[in-house]
Amino acid sequence: MKKFDPISSKLPVLMHGADYNPDQWLHDPSILDEDLRLMKLANVNVVAIGIFAWSALEPEEGVFTFEWLDTMLDRLAANGIYAWIATPSGARPAWMSEKYPEVLRVEKNRVRNLHGMRHNHCFTSPVYREKTLIMNQKLAERYSNHPAIVGWHISNEFGGECHCDYCQEAFRGWLKKKYGTLENLNRAWWASFWSHTYTSWSQVESPAPHGESMVHGQNLDWRRFVSDQTIDFYLHEEAPLKAVNPDLPCTANFMDWFEGLDYHRFAEVVDVISWDAYPTWHRERSDAHVAAWFSFNHDLFRSLKNKPFMLMESTPSLTNWQPMSKLKKPGMHRLSSLQAIAHGSDTVQYFQWRKSRGSSEKFHGAVVDHAGHENTRVFADVADIGKTLAGLTDVIGTVPAVDTAILCDWDNRWAVKDAQGPRNSGIHYEETVLQHYRAMWELGIPTDIVSSNSDFSKYKLLILPMAYLLREETGAAIDRFVQNGGTLVTTFWSGIVGDSDLCHLGGFPGPLRKTLGIWAEEIEGLYDEESNQLSMNASSSSSWFQGTFEIKELAERIHTEGADVLAVYGDDFYKGEPALTEHAHGKGKAYYLAARVEDPAFYRAFYQKLTQDAGVRPAIETELPEGVTVQIRSDETHDYLFVLNFSGREEALKLDSASYEDVETKEVVSGTLALPQYGVRILKRPTRA
Repeated sequence: MKKFDPISSKLPVLMHGADYNPDQWLHDPSILDEDLRLMKLANVNVVAIGIFAWSALEPEEGVFTFEWLDTMLDRLAANGIYAWIATPSGARPAWMSEKYPEVLRVEKNRVRNLHGMRHNHCFTSPVYREKTLIMNQKLAERYSNHPAIVGWHISNEFGGECHCDYCQEAFRGWLKKKYGTLENLNRAWWASFWSHTYTSWSQVESPAPHGESMVHGQNLDWRRFVSDQTIDFYLHEEAPLKAVNPDLPCTANFMDWFEGLDYHRFAEVVDVISWDAYPTWHRERSDAHVAAWFSFNHDLFRSLKNKPFMLMESTPSLTNWQPMSKLKKPGMHRLSSLQAIAHGSDTVQYFQWRKSRGSSEKFHGAVVDHAGHENTRVFADVADIGKTLAGLTDVIGTVPAVDTAILCDWDNRWAVKDAQGPRNSGIHYEETVLQHYRAMWELGIPTDIVSSNSDFSKYKLLILPMAYLLREETGAAIDRFVQNGGTLVTTFWSGIVGDSDLCHLGGFPGPLRKTLGIWAEEIEGLYDEESNQLSMNASSSSSWFQGTFEIKELAERIHTEGADVLAVYGDDFYKGEPALTEHAHGKGKAYYLAARVEDPAFYRAFYQKLTQDAGVRPAIETELPEGVTVQIRSDETHDYLFVLNFSGREEALKLDSASYEDVETKEVVSGTLALPQYGVRILKRPTRA
């Protein structure tokens, strides 16, 4: 496996640190002195600084006060601590909102916001773009070659949308570029429905609760525009930074599978992927479900560039904005931090270093509590994981060898949730994806999360959960994948519409009908209290697992067109009709699951059989206890296995016959591996063939 260079050559170790906001403490220099002492005790080697510091950097228009930041960066460098320096555009100062109200966002109801909150600004506003350009030019000229700086943290958690006149004109320009003519636009949006045909570009507006909101192609294109306009603003911010020092990497911190922005597109313009993870641990005794969801996200962010990423924010303790502010139980901080490393992160960083004294996040977890000293459980946990990370430099730049991918496009996600189809009380797209991903997680099989533009040929198994929006060209690429020997799994409600949310004609699943060897005639939404059954067809093949599994929410009636029936419905007027099929197509096989099966045991058994048949190997050749997963990172000589226990109890894992060494203790390990509650073991073995 190719090993990537460290994120920064200045800091060729796993980065460990936090968001640092000294601008909140400029009135008390003793606090800043103490911070440096405590950072060393916590084994911190990097901070992200200046994220919301605009009013401290430019307290009045045109009056810049960089001296405090000069001092802090110099002191960090003198103490061997590095920094991601932020552009402060995530929140503008009050003087700007007062003097230039056009920078404030207009909501979809066409009412302009008052000053306040974060990201309450228009990415299209000429004034806001001018002010960010001036600020970023000054930051770049002053700090791009500072010895402490390892990269740029551009803004913070981009998100949201604006419906002002500037954005309306930009939207029309975006549409003209895409469609060329109103005739093409009207056809793509099926605007003849309800007599919504446009005769002038000036008539086209963004969706509104008191206006147009039922043209699905329009809704979809607006989401695409918002994503593209946000990316354009990011590039506007990045340009002056790269002009001074093009070698400094730039990032923007993403959020867990955030719905509002197409991260596949965004990933094309950032140098390194970073994201912010805030799991809700300890809702149940086993944390497996939450762990699987955040593992999915780690894999998503690794897959965006197929290289290591950054965990830019996490909490060393609790949050203050989730429904319940739950403490991490002993061991969970180490477990959740190493979970990120296991999936490909080369950093563990926190929000924030020191708790704010006031305002909305004064009770959000931080490394340094209001008590202000190191004698806390949380501080000890942070210092301990910092010591562990310092001993894991061999894993820097490594990624897993991956044979399995799940296709998840933002276009499809937006479209399927707007479809007004079989379940308007909740189509549960994300839950469907997680059902399939969790089976891989439980089997310890590394998985990429890919887009329709990805190269499928490098995988052995490709999974398409609820691929409602499926372009003809994507269908053709998937068909080639199967014909060339790949294994495909597709579910209900797939191949329904194309790029502009117009239904495929000629029968669903559209571009994949021949690939799958089935025709989907109709789909039924089940009431929440209803259920059906999927019964494995005992006569189909003795090699398949047997059993009956509960179906909830969605059931599709399909007809075979060359496919073999592996399971049938057990109830209702379509009892006995196909519910799971297998189709030999070229050198490969394509499977279609026509209903949402509720039982996780079905997915585990199904994918255990499929991965064995497809030659997809788990990280370790053994049965994993429930709630335990094994994730892997590899280079040309060694595999690094992270054994993670999210079961909430002590577990034991029987190792296979490979030769293992404990990375932390350097001891040879064989036989049965003991895992304490919330335990992690990091093992090394020679890279397997």
